Amino acid sequence: MQKILLYYKFFPIDDPELLKLWQKTLCDSLNLKGRILVSTQGINGTVGGDIDDLKRYIKATKAFPGFKDILWKWSDGSRDDFPRMSVKVKKELVAFETWDEIKIDTNGVVGRGPHLKPHEVNEMVEKYGDNVVFFDGRNHYEAKVGQFKNAVVPDTRTSRDFKRELESGKYDDLKDKKVISYCTGGVRCELLSAMMKQRGFKDVYQIDGGIVKYGEAYGDDGLWEGQLYVFDGRMGMNFSDHTKTIGRCVHCDGPTSNYENCAEPSCNELVLICKSCMNNKENLFHTMSCREKARVAAV
Repeated sequence: MQKILLYYKFFPIDDPELLKLWQKTLCDSLNLKGRILVSTQGINGTVGGDIDDLKRYIKATKAFPGFKDILWKWSDGSRDDFPRMSVKVKKELVAFETWDEIKIDTNGVVGRGPHLKPHEVNEMVEKYGDNVVFFDGRNHYEAKVGQFKNAVVPDTRTSRDFKRELESGKYDDLKDKKVISYCTGGVRCELLSAMMKQRGFKDVYQIDGGIVKYGEAYGDDGLWEGQLYVFDGRMGMNFSDHTKTIGRCVHCDGPTSNYENCAEPSCNELVLICKSCMNNKENLFHTMSCREKARVAAV
């Protein structure tokens, strides 16, 4: 039986290249596939393989100084949901471009928002009502297929856009509210919550283990609705057999959670499209210019 393992850990790393080589050798020896990023900030990974091999991976990785208390998150899937085993060194674990302001120590991100367990999220909303605001720490296309109810979704195409959004003034009315930031597994919110606090948001929290852990606890019977977008061959995760479809097809506005890559190879954009509209291949282009570019290339 196979599974997918998600995890991260912010911890000062003196030699990311050495950590990269060790992780790549370890994963290859266990026949795992996935993506791992390492930096001076720590490690962030998603790997798939046989359960016994993943358990061996956990045991070996926990032996590294600072990684003993990693929160491991299990998900349905397999190594075949990834094309290869990739381990890369990056300047940041998440490309917020905040390396000049975010500090990492042995306790993690300095100034981050407190963690809330899933039940504490619900309790806070029940107690404070409209004074609690969910703030999406992902990119806009992820939020189109799944989000917390009544969440604030910033206008972001990449993580680099968050700094601009937070400094735009659009969210100043939230600075005195209780803000719960959320993302897939939690890594982005470690940084985002610190960024928000540095910009005047007074009461910022994050969900321990992210959407993944909340979904495990409440399925589709809590405050989350829709599908969880994931960055592998699965494209999306449902938390139950009655997941609500909140995404809308860009062509017919019908309900869908199906994303397809633009049919123009040079375009990296995703197209949210229902199965019916997919029957017309012209609908698989992100824009008219993409369609024209493909037509010219075919001539």
